[in-house]
Amino acid sequence: MRINKLLWPTDFSENAGKALPQVHSLMEKYGCEVHVLYVTQELAYHEPWYGEFDQKHLDKISVWQNEQAEKHLNQICEKYLQGCPMYVRHVSSGDPATEILSLIARENIDIVVMATCGAKGDFPFGSVADRVVKNSPVPVVTVPVCPVK
Repeated sequence: MRINKLLWPTDFSENAGKALPQVHSLMEKYGCEVHVLYVTQELAYHEPWYGEFDQKHLDKISVWQNEQAEKHLNQICEKYLQGCPMYVRHVSSGDPATEILSLIARENIDIVVMATCGAKGDFPFGSVADRVVKNSPVPVVTVPVCPVK
């Protein structure tokens, strides 16, 4: 199997970061592009929690989320992926599993490497990982990171 493009979806949690050794190993072995995806929450679909926000306020929050995501993605590249000579950052908004599957198709990804659970870590195999594994058209390597309760 030839790997030209690898996708590592992250929520910037410690659990998601535990997949980085596998990402790095495959990047070195195959010299592949590493695509890193962070999905922001779509705030427009949440119930108001303290009054109503107008579209202008939602847009400001979205811009701030994207700026923070770009900052974190750059830090990951520099700190963990040795400057990422072939590193492509993606930030999108919406449902994480849907966005991961969409990026796989759009970028012709060859393989996905992801942790079995993210920030919440309530279950040994999280809902995002479950949906990606069950619906991905390409191989998905899952890195078990959450303890069995």
